[in-house]
Amino acid sequence: MDAKERVEAASNFLLQSPPGEINDVLNDVRNIISDDDSLQDGIQSTLREYNLEQFITVDVPGAQHQTLISRAAIVSTEEGTVERFLDPRSKTSFLFDHIGLDASDPQPHEPNAESEEFRSALETATQTYLAAHFVEGVAAVFASPDAPNKFTIQVVSNKYNPNNFWSGRWRSEYTVDLNDNTINGKIWLNVHYYEQGNVQLNTTHNITIALPPAIVTSAPPAAASKILALIDFEETKYQTSLNDTYSEMGEKTFKALRRALPMTRQKLDWDKVLGYKIGQEIQGSKGLP
Repeated sequence: MDAKERVEAASNFLLQSPPGEINDVLNDVRNIISDDDSLQDGIQSTLREYNLEQFITVDVPGAQHQTLISRAAIVSTEEGTVERFLDPRSKTSFLFDHIGLDASDPQPHEPNAESEEFRSALETATQTYLAAHFVEGVAAVFASPDAPNKFTIQVVSNKYNPNNFWSGRWRSEYTVDLNDNTINGKIWLNVHYYEQGNVQLNTTHNITIALPPAIVTSAPPAAASKILALIDFEETKYQTSLNDTYSEMGEKTFKALRRALPMTRQKLDWDKVLGYKIGQEIQGSKGLP
């Protein structure tokens, strides 16, 4: 395998990195490539793709909150690995380096006046929903630059616990279209458990919600609250189904993978086994055959 093929393989590994572990994966593939210059040149686009897909969070320069790095937030692409992103909450754009993960050069960004009132109402409702359900979550709401009545809600919540060998990430994205009276959403869930093993859960769930006309014609704050209530209902239903699945796996699926009894169909008498072991140790200490 030549250097180019090794870099391509490394890129695939990086794209599959579990939540919060991309630096660990990167350090591992560095040992495989053994050429930092080739690796950096070859994985620039991969790191960008990972950051955009995973909704990487970043501190907004000059603000007291975080926002998301995603395709919906792109304002413009600069030279190299740096792009300009939008934080609609603070009406600020900033440069973001996909390799250094640094935000810089904040500039004011004027929103679309036609859509800002409803976008702002959705932002307020989303932040309220976030505080109720995602302890360490980050969310952003974007107005479509091409359609004034179309909005994108994005949420990410990360939980890293390397001391106990697990990590997890919840991502959700909803497109609210007031022209079609629909909400189209998707949830991505990734959990990694790696104590004395390597187990991952990767699942995707699609959601479609029809918006009643009464909601669409309501005042923006009321409509936004009702839209988030519909999202809350669907996400709660999905969470409940996941809990049911976990219970079934523990009670049925995993038990079916092993024998309930040994080949003799008789339960082991552990007291007798312990007695055999003690007897063997006594014989060994006395030098008995």
